[in-house]
Amino acid sequence: MSTPTVPVSFQDPVNAAILAVSEDRLQGFQRDPLGEIARQSAVDLDTVIERIRAMLSAGTIRRVRQTLLSTNLAEGALVAWQLPNERLNQAFDFMFQQDPFSGHVVIRTTDSESAGSNYRLWTTLKVPEGFSLEKHCRYLATQTGSQAFRPMPARRFFVLGVGHVRRRDLAPGSKADQPAQAIEIQSTQLNELEWRVLTALKREFAPEEICQDIWQARAGEAAVSLEDFLEVAQSLQERGLMGRFSTFLEHVKPVAGGERVTRYNALFHWAVPAGRELEAGCEIGRHHILTHAYWREAGPEFRDVNIMAVAHGVDKELLLRHKTAIDEHLAALGMPVSYTNVFWGGRSEIKPSEISPIAYAEWCRSVGIDPDGMRP
Repeated sequence: MSTPTVPVSFQDPVNAAILAVSEDRLQGFQRDPLGEIARQSAVDLDTVIERIRAMLSAGTIRRVRQTLLSTNLAEGALVAWQLPNERLNQAFDFMFQQDPFSGHVVIRTTDSESAGSNYRLWTTLKVPEGFSLEKHCRYLATQTGSQAFRPMPARRFFVLGVGHVRRRDLAPGSKADQPAQAIEIQSTQLNELEWRVLTALKREFAPEEICQDIWQARAGEAAVSLEDFLEVAQSLQERGLMGRFSTFLEHVKPVAGGERVTRYNALFHWAVPAGRELEAGCEIGRHHILTHAYWREAGPEFRDVNIMAVAHGVDKELLLRHKTAIDEHLAALGMPVSYTNVFWGGRSEIKPSEISPIAYAEWCRSVGIDPDGMRP
């Protein structure tokens, strides 16, 4: 008799129930994340473990990991890069394959030539505490042949999530009853024990590591008892450093069976009056379709855009209707918008950015750079 095959499609009803929770509903540090997924999804724990393992092995789930609010641990920015078209893909490969500190790497386009549309390559960048983001950008520019770059650090976050499965059927205009909360960015220093625990905590899980006592092996990796590991992790949570425990799906790439979770990745831009960024960001952040929303200063190259948000979907026109609903909401509130645009994602890769100062110094030496020369 053949062994029954475990379903790995994100559209399977049991998998969809699990993913609706596991993508972005487990906020902060969870002592028993898989048990919490089971509780919230009403799927028994053994099945949760079996399905997540199977989806991770099949590539439906890209990675499983505890995320951090790493903006509080490392200087970060969204960076737009201007390159000759013939260097674009080569630069993309370099950022993704050879720079441990670049996370999201995306080639973007606009529907028509507009402000900033000559900045085709977009990356997220984290540079660990004690080193210069500007100097790191200059190094990347020399390696890739970038003609210009624009770092855009986040001043506030309004939305930080994923949840592609549960967002697939949202109606345009779906929003929360109250404005989003503005998340402040505060620099935090860690001691050697905290870095050991954090390093073990944030490493992504292999399929065989998905088990009921999921933190036991990580405590051993950090050379501490499980009790001490959980205590340190909880203290990091109380200091606002924990993001969420999450199963990340592939966004655009085909997964098991050729399915795509999403087809379009939209980066929305708005320019609102100086002094009203928090108000506008909290109102934009109410809209359920958004996976990210933040206040970033894009500068004159982008007609002074200062609020950005990200949405994903399988239908481009539906995403534009979501954008129209947000625009109409701002207009109804009397919020002036001097400029707005949409940058569409094409080729993209995502990996966690390294945030350890020790790892940064080691990387510097590996590429022939004096670490002290990369300090502010």
